[in-house]
Amino acid sequence: MLMRTDPFRELDRLTQQFLGTNGTWSRPAPMPLDAYRVGDEYVVCFDLPGVDPEAIDIDVERNMLTVKAERRPRHQGEDVKWELSERPLGVFSRQVMLSDTLEPEGISAEYDAGVLTLRIPVAEKAKPRKIAISHRSDRRQIQA
Repeated sequence: MLMRTDPFRELDRLTQQFLGTNGTWSRPAPMPLDAYRVGDEYVVCFDLPGVDPEAIDIDVERNMLTVKAERRPRHQGEDVKWELSERPLGVFSRQVMLSDTLEPEGISAEYDAGVLTLRIPVAEKAKPRKIAISHRSDRRQIQA
């Protein structure tokens, strides 16, 4: 049997369950993320440890990116007797507003080691570009 030695951790867990701050199937919990830019793309990483890749849903509607994931208990049944359960179960959801300078059609997704990584390309219209300056070398004088 596993023993817990931190009584405050149990109090925190019970408080979260009572207040509904853990994700449930009817009320999704947020998932932590990191976002940064590398070159001509934005990278957004979501922490989803223990989530089956088949239980992850990524949608883009207009400029709203929505990531939903569901973590279910791995072992269920009559012969399973839980001794300790601290890992949150249920539905996790996060929405990110994409600016008009990004290309939602070019989003790619990869899931590795419990981290979902989305790569969002910068739109061509938002990339920096040089403007050529034209000039005339044959100047004409105006005679009065």
